[in-house]
Amino acid sequence: MKKNVKKWLNLSFILLLTAAIAACSNGKAVETASPEAAATAAPGTTAPEATPVAAVETAKPDPNAKYEPAIEITTVRNQEPSDKFKEGESLDNNVWTKAYESELGIKVKNLWVVTGAQYEQKLNLSIAANDLPDFFRVNAKQFRQLVAEDKLEDLTGLVNDYGSAQTKEMIDRGVNAKLAASEKGKLMAIPHAEDYYGGANLLYVRTDWLKKLNLPEPKTMDDFLKIANAFTTQDPDGNKKNDTYGLAASKDILGGYPDLSGFMNGYHAYMKIWVKDAAGKLVYGSVQPEMKTALAKLQELYKAGVIDKEFGIKDGGKAAELQVAGKVGMSFGAMWNPLWPLQDGVTKDLTAEWTAYPIPSADGTPANVQTDANFDEFWVVKKGAKNPEAIVKMFNFYNEKIDGDKAQPDIYQTSGGIEVFKYALMSGGYGTTKGLLAIHKSVVDALQSKDASKLNPEGKGYYDKILLFQGGDRTNWGTNKVFGDGGSWAVIGQYYDQNKQLTKNEFFGPLTTTMTEKNAILEKLTLETFAKIILGAPITEFDKYVESWNKLGGEQITKEANEWYANK
Repeated sequence: MKKNVKKWLNLSFILLLTAAIAACSNGKAVETASPEAAATAAPGTTAPEATPVAAVETAKPDPNAKYEPAIEITTVRNQEPSDKFKEGESLDNNVWTKAYESELGIKVKNLWVVTGAQYEQKLNLSIAANDLPDFFRVNAKQFRQLVAEDKLEDLTGLVNDYGSAQTKEMIDRGVNAKLAASEKGKLMAIPHAEDYYGGANLLYVRTDWLKKLNLPEPKTMDDFLKIANAFTTQDPDGNKKNDTYGLAASKDILGGYPDLSGFMNGYHAYMKIWVKDAAGKLVYGSVQPEMKTALAKLQELYKAGVIDKEFGIKDGGKAAELQVAGKVGMSFGAMWNPLWPLQDGVTKDLTAEWTAYPIPSADGTPANVQTDANFDEFWVVKKGAKNPEAIVKMFNFYNEKIDGDKAQPDIYQTSGGIEVFKYALMSGGYGTTKGLLAIHKSVVDALQSKDASKLNPEGKGYYDKILLFQGGDRTNWGTNKVFGDGGSWAVIGQYYDQNKQLTKNEFFGPLTTTMTEKNAILEKLTLETFAKIILGAPITEFDKYVESWNKLGGEQITKEANEWYANK
C-alpha cells in the first residue's frame, strides 16, 4: 500500500502544462519553418504594395501546429527496474512516442537509456564530452554548469510564444522555482511545478479515542501532550492491556510518515531547512536553540512510553504496522497519510476515525509548519538545437492528455494496469497547473452543488470516490479525508495557504562546494545525535553536536548559503 501511495503522489504531482491540438478549416495547422522564415516572400513572386515597417504585425507562431514533415529530437532517459511496459513496447516505442509523432509531428530518439543513479553519471560524461542531446533532464549542479558554459537555449521567448495558458500559469505561479531555473532574468529551463503544500505536516488524531476518553481537540501543544499521555495510559482501545502509544515515530525522524518535524515545528524548530534569523541571514534550523527544546520534550515522551521503545530500529513501514493495528493514536505527516497508512487501519477497524489538524503551538504564537520544494531537477534545451520550441509543445501536450479538459487518463495515464504516464518525456514532478489545493476546492464545490460538470478528469475521479464513501464504501474513506470537506487539503487551505502558517526552506539554489563535500557527513551526524537524545542521551549532547556541525563544515556552508542568498 505504501508503494501505491507513492505512485499516486508521483502521478498527482506530475500533471503539467496544457494546449489543445487545434484544427483549421481544412485540417490541422501545420508548422514547416520558423516564423521568421515563414514571413519571407518566396523567390519569383510579386510582393504586394509595400506597407510601412511600423505597421507590419509580426506573425505569431501557432503553438498547436503540427510539424510537417515531422522533425526529430534527441534525448536521454532513465528508467527503474520496476517500470513495466505493454508487450512490444519500450521507452523507444510506446503510446507517448506514437502520439508525439502522430499529433505533433515530433519523432523522439533516445540516444541512451540507463537505470536509476546511472543517469547522473552518464549525463556527466556526456556534458564533459560536449555530446549533448537536444532536450534532457538535469540536476541543479549540472544546470548551473551548463548555464555557466553557455550551452543552453534561453527559453523565455519560446514559453511566451508557444506556451499554453496553463504552461505559463504553472511557471509564473512558482516564483522560487522560476528563479531557480533562471539566469539574469532569462528562463533557461522548465522547472518543477512549485509545491510547498504537498509535503507540509499535519497532526492526525484518532478522534474516536478522543470521544471515548472525553478529551478536547488539540488546539495547543499542552492539549497534544495531555492527549498523548492519555492515549498511552488510559486503554483507549479497551482491551485492558497497556499496549497503546500516543505518538508514531520511526528511525528516520522525518519522511512524510511518521514525520516528527511537525512536532518540532510546534516549538518553532525546523529540522534540515534553512530559515532567516532576526537579522535576515540564513541559519540552519537543525542547530538552532529551539531544536534543543523540542528534542528534550521528545525525550520526555519517549521515557513516558508515549513513543514506541523500538522506534529507533523501525522504518516508516514498520511504524505503520502499529498504527494499522490500532495501537497508535496520533501521528504527524503529509496530506496523503489518510490514503496510507490510515486507510488500512480504518478498513480493518470500522470504529476507527481520524481527523487532520494544524500543528499545535507550544506558546501563544501560531506554529508555522516547515516545508520544502524540489528545485533540483530541470528540463533544458541544448544551445543550437533545431526547433527548440518543440519542448514547450510537448509540455503543453502532456498536460492536455493527462489533466486538460479533454484528458484521456485511461490511455495516457494508466492503461491495462500499467503506469504509461512514465513513458512521457517530462513525467516527474511538474505538477498540476494550480496544484492539488485547487482540485480539492473544486471537488468540495461540486459535492456541495451536486454538479460535477466543471471538474477535470482527476477531480472527477476523487469526486466519484467520495460519493462511494458517502454511500457506505469505507475503502474510499482516505480519498474523502484528503480531498473532501474537512480533509487534509481543507486544513492546508485554511491554515497554511490563507493564514500563511508556513516556513519555507529559504535555500533553493544549487549545492555549494562545501555542501557537496560535507552534506552526507553532517546529515548522518544530525540524525544519529537526534535519535540518541530522544532515546535518553543527556540533552547537553545537542551543544556538542552544534559545535561539531560547525567544525565539520557547517560554518563554511552557512557562509556559502548566505553568499547565494545575497545574490539570488
